[in-house]
Amino acid sequence: MDEARIRDARILVVDDLELNIKLLVSLLAEAGYRNVSSTTDSRQVARLYTDLAPDLVLLDLHMPHRNGFQVMEELREIERDSYIPVLVLTGLPDHATRLRALEAGARDFLSKPFEHIEALTRIRNMIEVRLLHNDAREQNRILEEKVRERTHQLRETQLEIVRRLGRAAEYRDNVTGMHVIRMSHYCAELARAIGWEEEACEMLLHASPMHDIGKIGIPDRILLKEGKLTDEEWEVMKSHAAIGAELLSGSTSPLMQMAMEIALSHHEKWDGSGYPRGLKGENIPIVGRIVALCDVFDALTTERPYKQAWPVEDVVAELERQSGRHFDPKLVETFKLILPRILQIRERYTEKAVAKQSGGHQRLVPDEKHHLPPYFQPQA
Repeated sequence: MDEARIRDARILVVDDLELNIKLLVSLLAEAGYRNVSSTTDSRQVARLYTDLAPDLVLLDLHMPHRNGFQVMEELREIERDSYIPVLVLTGLPDHATRLRALEAGARDFLSKPFEHIEALTRIRNMIEVRLLHNDAREQNRILEEKVRERTHQLRETQLEIVRRLGRAAEYRDNVTGMHVIRMSHYCAELARAIGWEEEACEMLLHASPMHDIGKIGIPDRILLKEGKLTDEEWEVMKSHAAIGAELLSGSTSPLMQMAMEIALSHHEKWDGSGYPRGLKGENIPIVGRIVALCDVFDALTTERPYKQAWPVEDVVAELERQSGRHFDPKLVETFKLILPRILQIRERYTEKAVAKQSGGHQRLVPDEKHHLPPYFQPQA
């Protein structure tokens, strides 16, 4: 190891006798150590340890105010992610004292009165071990930071793909694709309001935009058809739920598993009249129930080429009428309670607001209308 690093190691000497302090400081100075601090007051050790971050503490066991064992207990509280680099100074050579000191965190001993060569050898050995330990810890920190950075980059890449998948379906039949962004934030806010953990809310935020990914499999002649769908065409349209679930199935990712469940269940209705499986009540996955409510709310409050945006009070009245029919009644009540926050999200992610933030204009593409339940569809 680099000799200069050893000589520059930070050493803290703790002994209640000034004479012992002077002897050790003088011995260390003669040996070339350049960074030695000391104290005779054991009450100051914790503060000095925090301020100086010493590579080695030469610690007397028997001192007033706080003995060496109490000092080591304080240092363990400070040095939670490492060991305390303590070399104990003791005039008691008995086995019990040494064992107790080792259990308290001491790494080695110097018996008083100590022989100079032995003392310097033990001090040097401990400093070398501590510096090597610090090097390994720093290397681990750097590696962990790189792993965190790469993991974050991978997660961001995955989430970017997820977001683009969600918007891919919307861009086929939605004005700007902002629908999925607003709706996903509504979903996370509603989940938060019913007591979900933040991690689950975050997952729902990223999974819900893929709810209509199955529309990719719907022919344009049906998806983009002007006017009301025929019964046969409506059956094809409804198949997008199963198509989406199939596209998202087979993944081990919890996010993709949630997205698959949403794609399959977000058109189920509380009274059992939904599709594709006709599930009823709480048999419908909670994620599907949340997305169903938030999806319809955004569709009704958004202006489309074929309709004006509904006033919010009319939309709330419609949600209440559909409570117990289309929507989970408890979710409807919670949604009403958090409506001010929902409207803040709606305002933040309007097409105009996002266009202003981006300094450009949102792309206009054919709009979606058949995604809504039949009672919300415009008449042919």
